[in-house]
Amino acid sequence: MTSITADSNSMAAGHSTLRGVLVAFASYAVFAFSDASIKILNGTLPSYEVAFIGSLFGFAAIPFLKARGDGWLDIVKTTNRPLWMLRFASGATSAIVSIVAFTKLPMAEAFALLFLLPSFVTILSVVFLKEDVRWQRWTAVILGFVGVLIVLRPGFRELSIGHLCAAIGGLSGAVSIVTNRALGSKEKRVSLYGAALFGSLIVSGLLMLPEMMWPTAWQWTFLASYGLLGAVGTVLLMTAAHLAPANLVAPPQYSQMIWAIGFGYLLFNDDIDLPMALGILLIIFSGLLTLARERKRGTPLPAAVAADTRASFATAQEAQAETPDR
Repeated sequence: MTSITADSNSMAAGHSTLRGVLVAFASYAVFAFSDASIKILNGTLPSYEVAFIGSLFGFAAIPFLKARGDGWLDIVKTTNRPLWMLRFASGATSAIVSIVAFTKLPMAEAFALLFLLPSFVTILSVVFLKEDVRWQRWTAVILGFVGVLIVLRPGFRELSIGHLCAAIGGLSGAVSIVTNRALGSKEKRVSLYGAALFGSLIVSGLLMLPEMMWPTAWQWTFLASYGLLGAVGTVLLMTAAHLAPANLVAPPQYSQMIWAIGFGYLLFNDDIDLPMALGILLIIFSGLLTLARERKRGTPLPAAVAADTRASFATAQEAQAETPDR
């Protein structure tokens, strides 16, 4: 009887894990559609305004992210106000620069630079959290930056503000993750979400005032798509984190590159040459190597890369660290 019970539990756990991985893939697909909405807008609205309106739609995720016993004021409550404000700032930066990156660059190229996030996490963890990082993870960091050099080919092609913004997007996302690690498991997930959400809402709202335009009907369609799909992706990612281990939820984020290439080819006439493809593969390999090393050492895994990094708090380790009474 004990054996039968153990087998049943094992099968149930396996089914839960499979569902979690599938939900993770679905969440990253939803994020990719959200990113494509930015690209379709094609800079017809100021980036600040897109970020502001997207943040308004982002409130739709909050009822699904509140844990039992959480109140609405918990969105702005925190165990460490300076770190919460750092996440506030990094969330605002991530949202704005990612919109610029997807507006100015082919989707695959923007994702390639945003996928530097795990490398930035490694560097920031050494500097600020004093983590012990060995040669395997430094090798992954070096490979990631070599991949970026291959993609960008400085001196052989013109670089733009989009490239800079994509790199800043990866860095600011890494700041959010390192901040989350410093805050620890006591911080409520709705507070983490609220920090980035209000950061994007307030900062972009103030910056958009001098050049605000009232969107047309078709612009509202894709603004809603950007914001609501970002919220749906966040909820799906948190659901995946409850169903499957962190080390299985994080790697599917790289499936976004498949969506980016597909959207680029079908909708935006983007081309990927051989050097860029090689650079993208190196960056992805670098990220996966970092995830594998952090899994082996038991350190928290980096968050998902998404253009709307209000969702970046929804990491598996944060969901799994959350205690039932919260």
